Amino acid sequence: MSTIKTSPFSYDFIPGVSQYSAGAMASPGSEIVRVRMAETPALPEAFKRIETYLTERNLEPTAVCAFEMRSPGQFNEDTFRTFNEAYIGKLEAWGILVDGENPVARANVIPATSSLTEPGIHAFSYVRPTEETQFGDTFVIAGSGEAPEGKGNYRDNIIALDDTSPAGFAKKTDWVIGEMARRLGAFGRGWGDVTNVQVYTTLPYEDAHAQLAKQVPTYADIAWQYCSPPVEGLVFEMDCRRVRAEEVLR
Repeated sequence: MSTIKTSPFSYDFIPGVSQYSAGAMASPGSEIVRVRMAETPALPEAFKRIETYLTERNLEPTAVCAFEMRSPGQFNEDTFRTFNEAYIGKLEAWGILVDGENPVARANVIPATSSLTEPGIHAFSYVRPTEETQFGDTFVIAGSGEAPEGKGNYRDNIIALDDTSPAGFAKKTDWVIGEMARRLGAFGRGWGDVTNVQVYTTLPYEDAHAQLAKQVPTYADIAWQYCSPPVEGLVFEMDCRRVRAEEVLR
């Protein structure tokens, strides 16, 4: 988590697992912009819309530095691996991989009530040139559920596996909040630099809310979304960011 790498696309990233980096931060002279889709188009259509959007702004697909995805149901270990292999293939076709590593941050969650029939994109973030110097660095921290990454599988490493009691849920939220802090720390940043936090769970979250309220600055938005993490067994996920500009793509 202490290693930061520079992509040739005007942002640094925290190396993570094959399917995503742990976070991306714009280089000086650039900023990250978040674009939310008005709908949640399936991946093939979403990728086409993103390509068109960027072309209209004289940018290449390599400007993309983060995705927020939605899927119709939780994956098991095997189906998640298959999904990720196809997704990585798209990034490779776009020329985004850096020396074989994936610099693009990601969150992929499952809405509890949704008409989705296949995975789609809820939002994406990209890097563009800017002359803005007052706002400070912009970044996106990738989503994490309550399991360490890169351990071969999720189920054997889930914090408080199958324990959704208040004590078990507290262990889960403690770990995820700590993981967000670790990723922020890799960029030399902390909760005081964050403008937006997103929390994904279908469980009661009052205790987690109290924990976050002690750390996240009052000017930051905390969005609680009725969603589950992408892999069976996980029940709590978070991501966060610092951005100045957000748009809606219709």
